[in-house]
Amino acid sequence: MNPTSERVTSRIGLALAVTFTLCFVTGLISHLVQHPPSWFGWPSRPVWLYRVTQGTHVISGIASVPLLLAKLWSVFPKLFERPVIRSLPHALERLSILVLSAAVFFELVTGLFNVAQNYPWTFYFPQLHYALAWVAIGSILVHIAVKLPIVRRSVAQAPEPSRRAFLRTTWLAAGVAVVATAGATVPLLRTVSGLSWRSDKGPQGLPVNRTAEAAGVLDTARDPNWRLSVVTPKGTKTYSLEELRALPRVSAELPIACVEGWSESASWSGVSLPELLRHAGSAPGTPVRVFSLEKAGPYGISDLPGEHTADELTLLALELNGEVLDADHGFPCRIIAPNRPGVLQTKWVTRLETL
Repeated sequence: MNPTSERVTSRIGLALAVTFTLCFVTGLISHLVQHPPSWFGWPSRPVWLYRVTQGTHVISGIASVPLLLAKLWSVFPKLFERPVIRSLPHALERLSILVLSAAVFFELVTGLFNVAQNYPWTFYFPQLHYALAWVAIGSILVHIAVKLPIVRRSVAQAPEPSRRAFLRTTWLAAGVAVVATAGATVPLLRTVSGLSWRSDKGPQGLPVNRTAEAAGVLDTARDPNWRLSVVTPKGTKTYSLEELRALPRVSAELPIACVEGWSESASWSGVSLPELLRHAGSAPGTPVRVFSLEKAGPYGISDLPGEHTADELTLLALELNGEVLDADHGFPCRIIAPNRPGVLQTKWVTRLETL
């Protein structure tokens, strides 16, 4: 059956616009959290918010894949209409469709590779993915504006019976794609999400994206002479691991949510950052720069805003699920802050500097 129909194409196009817009907005939130401009603030509570927004980002992106394929299939015959260009508006419309298709296809495909942590390219994924997201969402808005009269006319009418099967198949494919993968974020779906990436498999029941060996910190992390330096306007104070363990402890159930969309809750125990700042002679609510033993890579340094350094649930974690941190989880200590991306939960911490 040839699915070509204004009504079919309009319905699929609207669904794709919704899922991709949701994907764009939640992706923009993630970008702003990781690279905050001066006007942007991200709260520390609720602790699960980033888990939801980033999970929604990945799930809506996955739902967009079958919708995009169905959309392209529904308009495929029009690509061979003659003449190729009938007028200047027609030429602009075709150009906008080309830009839209290329940008959206790039975003979804590279996003899927990122979820799998497979990078068969040389460019820096986050930067280009972010830039082309604006191209994709802009081309979608232009396309909707051009096609709005057709969309209004089409959605007001039911599709022909011969086209309904194609629509049902499209909705079913999108639904199956979501259910098959959403377990990475939604714990209740993990038993039925056969294609879900990540799980509770890993040291101490928590997945690991980057091991201590891959980060090149195994020896320095296990060095008995390791010390944590806390630098404040009053000077530098150093702590051995035993001295940190002697400070008042806080335990909390907090999720770790990664940009790839997976998340997992765990029980963390350590020193609250507000308590550590007070002990070192500074005040909670002061922004802090965190340095890792890992020297290479873009995430060896992270900044904790005052919102998080004032929160008692922001921990310099020493234990995970009742055990001393495994080296792959950041031994001797790591940052675990509520409502933060996993890439900013710096492992193998060696230095804290107030800003």
